[in-house]
Amino acid sequence: MGRDLIIGNPPITVDLRRSAGARRLSLRVSRLDGKVTLTMPPRAPEREAVAFLTERESWLRGHLADVTPPVSVIAAGEVLFRGANLPIVAAGGRRARIRDGQLELPEGAGARAVMAVLKAQARDALAAASDRYAAQIGRSYARLTLRDTRSRWGSCSSAGALMYSWRLIMAPPEVLDYVAAHEVAHLDQMNHSPAFWAVVADLMPDYAARREWLRENGELLHRLRFDD
Repeated sequence: MGRDLIIGNPPITVDLRRSAGARRLSLRVSRLDGKVTLTMPPRAPEREAVAFLTERESWLRGHLADVTPPVSVIAAGEVLFRGANLPIVAAGGRRARIRDGQLELPEGAGARAVMAVLKAQARDALAAASDRYAAQIGRSYARLTLRDTRSRWGSCSSAGALMYSWRLIMAPPEVLDYVAAHEVAHLDQMNHSPAFWAVVADLMPDYAARREWLRENGELLHRLRFDD
């Protein structure tokens, strides 16, 4: 459990967390929402945290100034889909759907209907990619689930269960394919050893560029908000 610490003027709220694994103080600013977290050893006195933050206040304010605020898809009038902006338009019909290069919303529908369309598209695309790569390595997976995770784009359990962030449908198709290849490779190698990366390379020789895209642009997928 953490607690809030307030420093500076105008004030900055810092989530103070103690971790048994921490050997020193470390500061993190989320590029998604600007949340500031200071992690410190369990027995470090709080005055050290205050001194640490005061010394780095200018650095902290600079990073906070660079944080791009979240964007509502309804306010934006468009949504990222397969790496491109897809216009959102009002239309007749009983359900939201993608047609003729735009996402059509029926009267009264909002951002959650947009999200439902993207999730359905994500499930189809990730299932197809996972099936394809699993067949290539002669493995099978137990199930596939979608979540809205910030800490990872996908995972593979020891029982062969695949999990993906549905927001991958907003990335270019080749990036979505990379994450599927990465997680399916864990069906063969449940680690990140050279043997694991060799499986990934067999499935996708140019995986490095796709991995780099996620590192550089992944936050764009999390900026979009789907609250009605």
